[in-house]
Amino acid sequence: MQLFSPTSLGALALSNRIVMAPLTRMRAGVSGEPNDMMVEYYRQRASLGMIVSEGVFTSDVGRSNPGQPGIVTVAQIAGWRRVTEAVHAEGGTIVMQLMHGGRVSHEDTTGGLTPVAPSAIAIKGETYTPLGKKAFPTPRALTESEVGDIVTEHVAAATRAIEAGFDGVELHSANGYLLHEFLSPVSNVRDDSYGGSPEERAKLGIDVATAVAGAIGGDRVGIRISPSHNIQDVLEEDADVTRATYDALITGLAPLGLAYLSVLHAQPDSDLVQDLRARFGGPLVVNSGFGGVTGRDEAAELVEAGTADAVAVGRPVIANPDLVVRWKEGAPINEADPTTFYTPTAEGYTDYPALAS
Repeated sequence: MQLFSPTSLGALALSNRIVMAPLTRMRAGVSGEPNDMMVEYYRQRASLGMIVSEGVFTSDVGRSNPGQPGIVTVAQIAGWRRVTEAVHAEGGTIVMQLMHGGRVSHEDTTGGLTPVAPSAIAIKGETYTPLGKKAFPTPRALTESEVGDIVTEHVAAATRAIEAGFDGVELHSANGYLLHEFLSPVSNVRDDSYGGSPEERAKLGIDVATAVAGAIGGDRVGIRISPSHNIQDVLEEDADVTRATYDALITGLAPLGLAYLSVLHAQPDSDLVQDLRARFGGPLVVNSGFGGVTGRDEAAELVEAGTADAVAVGRPVIANPDLVVRWKEGAPINEADPTTFYTPTAEGYTDYPALAS
């Protein structure tokens, strides 16, 4: 079955085509430093073709969640080095997802810093903070020069990730976080060079990818997008505007020779996704399971049909550290327990049994 065959995404060598999707788990405590639990969690899942880490904050103001790990301090770099060494010792490949949370945060989470965004528009609803659920604050709109600093911040984070032993990085331009906020005309109402037209809204993502590729090599850089996902008030409800914006983004990315394009979309075989793939001109990773669970048969069909080069999988990977073996043998799988997704202990994190046990 092609799902279990090796492939390459740029410089990234995959032993199979099952990718661990970036999964928020909130186990890094107040310090944001990877700990023993996290080392074991990622080590257990090294048999997957590629691990994409949970979203890692690139600055204190970019931290979205309590317990989210960072790549800012020397101690955080050292903690991640223990993770990558453990994964590599098991023969695995791992990339770090670089995530600036933008307005998806709160001062209680950022250490008192006002969250930033393309425009001073708050998300409706509440967010988790170290002091419980609170209403999203109104973010501060980045100045044009500060937008340029976001590029520098991503380059520094990517360089630290490579120093920590990661095989590459994934840029998080999906799910309502900062780079995605710039793409939507609802969350981005700027009238400078970073807003006002599809090309201008796509500029930051292109600038970040260009600079990071220049720093660590484009063949070690992936990017994740979620067009028309309409999450966290980053709305992309006009199909024509959405198509124009993502066409502009991918056109800007295509010359960089990036390792892969990762697309979160309910219909991976849709014209939108497949047209973006053609425009990108490189490997495609798809993730269809944000609203549901991607099963073995669906994952296999996506690869067999040529819809994607690899498939990102979430909940089954949480509950089955040896998912590749279970799917290959057609064995039963453990069911994930949502009540432990974001708790701080090892329960529901490193205690799911492997098939061999």
